[in-house]
Amino acid sequence: MDTWLVFGATSGIAVPVVRQLAKRGHSLLLAARDEEHLKRLAGDLRARYQVEVTTLNFDANDLDGAEEWVRSVDREHGPIEGVFWATGYLGDQAEEQERFAAAKKSITINFLAAVAYLHPVASLMQKRKRGHIVAIGSVAGDRGRMKNYIYGSAKSALNRFLQGMMQRLYRSGVAVTIVKPGFVNTKMTQSLDDMFLVAEPSRVAADIVRGIEKRSEEVYTPWFWWGIMHIIRHIPVRLFKRLSL
Repeated sequence: MDTWLVFGATSGIAVPVVRQLAKRGHSLLLAARDEEHLKRLAGDLRARYQVEVTTLNFDANDLDGAEEWVRSVDREHGPIEGVFWATGYLGDQAEEQERFAAAKKSITINFLAAVAYLHPVASLMQKRKRGHIVAIGSVAGDRGRMKNYIYGSAKSALNRFLQGMMQRLYRSGVAVTIVKPGFVNTKMTQSLDDMFLVAEPSRVAADIVRGIEKRSEEVYTPWFWWGIMHIIRHIPVRLFKRLSL
């Protein structure tokens, strides 16, 4: 079975996805900062599914070292045949409006880190003419809204980046899947008080794995967010700017 590299492997959405990949027999390279959580997760996966699991220390803020990190992992534990990018950060919009450092953190983790780490992955896969890159974006990236436009702009940039990468890699037989979740009941969203239509991580993970198996280009999860965001994207600007969304 293929070897999957999972960035942000201890996140609320990544953990159930990782379990589904292990259940299907894939070897796993789990990358995150929380080494203790990684060790516990890896031990559980090995015991339950008898798959090969390797843990890797990963810091999304280390942009300069990204290319060598990826190539080293591929050399020592690869070849990497699948990548799941589940790294993300939800900051405070009010703080990000007032402090550039806060906005920079959100943009770095939600966009620049993906560019730094996924580009070398894409190059490796393009040379081998096989592979699959899956990345978590957000419905927040479909249209700028006053409540989260720093986070949303980073996710919008990620979406455009992945679309371009999809076109670049298509002729090489490498698939790219963009995942756009709505509100998900994870640790990252616990501070939000205006969530609606909240999905459980297990539901979102099932949709993601289904998208991986179908090699889908885009996955809204749950599915009804496609319709919601279609409406929101098409509200005229003159009306939209008056709304409190």
